[in-house]
Order: sequence, then C-alpha cells, then structure tokens
Amino acid sequence: MKKTAIALATGTAFLGLAAPAMAQDATFTGPRVEAIVGYDISKAGSDADNDINDQDDQSIDGLLYGVGVGYDVDLGGAVVGVEGEYTDSTAKTEFSDGTDFEGFGLGRVDTGRDLYIGARVGAKVRPDLLAYVKGGYTNARYNVLSRDGESEVRENIDTDGYRLGAGLEYALNQNTFTKIEYRYSNYGEAEIDFDGVDSGRYDIDTDRHQIVASAGIRF
Repeated sequence: MKKTAIALATGTAFLGLAAPAMAQDATFTGPRVEAIVGYDISKAGSDADNDINDQDDQSIDGLLYGVGVGYDVDLGGAVVGVEGEYTDSTAKTEFSDGTDFEGFGLGRVDTGRDLYIGARVGAKVRPDLLAYVKGGYTNARYNVLSRDGESEVRENIDTDGYRLGAGLEYALNQNTFTKIEYRYSNYGEAEIDFDGVDSGRYDIDTDRHQIVASAGIRF
C-alpha cells in the first residue's frame, strides 16, 4: 500500500512536470518577425513572351531583401497563420551585349518595393519542423528609368497580383527559427504614376520567381 502511494505521488509529480513540457510542444505559435534575403527574378509572362528573338531572355534578376511579420496558431499537428512582407530587390533591365535590350514587357525599369499580405497553413513533419503552403495578394513596384543625357527621371509602375508558395520552417528553440521558401507571383494589372498622377489601370502579364531564406524571432 505504501509503495502504491509512493508510485501515485511520483506519477502525479511527473504529470505536473510533463504538462508544461507538453504545452511547449506548441512551437509554431504566436507573433513573429523575420529578416528575409534571397534570389529574385522577374520574367515576361506567357502573354508577353517574345518567341521571335531567341537571344532575348526577357528577365531581370537580383538580390531580394526585406522584413516580414506574422501570427501563427499551433493546433497540434497543423499550423495556420497570417503574414505580411515588405521587400525590395536589386534587379534591373540592362543591355546584355551593348545592343540587345533584355526587356520583359515593362520597358527600362528596376524593381522597387513589394508589399505582400496573405495566409499560410502547414503540417509538422517533426515537432521542430513545419512544412507549409501559402498564398495571398502582392503589390509590386517597378521604377521606370529614363535619361535625356543630363538627368534621370524615375516614375513608378504599380502592379497587382497574387502569390503562391511553399517552404520549410525549422524551430531552433521556442523563440527563434529559420525558413527556406519558394514563391511564385503573377501580376495581371498595373498603373503608371507620372508626376503624382495615376494612369488608368491596364493589363500586363509578369511572372516573378523567388527563392528566399529567413531568420526570425517568435514572441
């Protein structure tokens, strides 16, 4: 009887210790903030593709960088959340050999800020590893470049589209994480901001592919 009482007391004490530990299994939960860096490429979509000139790759690429925020709810085996990003890129159009212009339907531009808001849903591959898919709205800006020999003029093309992606998030501990992610964006509408006046909206077809890595803190 005495041994039974000791066993019950020990078991009760163990459960009391285990409960907080089990609660900590909800690794992917709460608000988060992260730094983002990666590879960015914008290309002419299928409607704007130039099939005549085989030498024209119709793309610009560069370094992507920015910040992201989000809020996740860990449901146990699954995780759902909302997120937003502010990023920029070094990609710009140029002449590949001095004569061939590597355009992709938007003219002579460099990439500007990109705003994204969306949602994601994931499943735990391991207690500390999350596989997820995501989707949402993206508004990207391309800066129009023009020179008259003495000065340079920059106007803005604001584009609207959607983004889809997938990635892996690894929890280093309860408060820090790293991510690797691929995402595809398509922009189907645009307007030009000229001297503070927006043009009417018009159709475009621009694809964007990004491979990014992130490191962040969860609160």
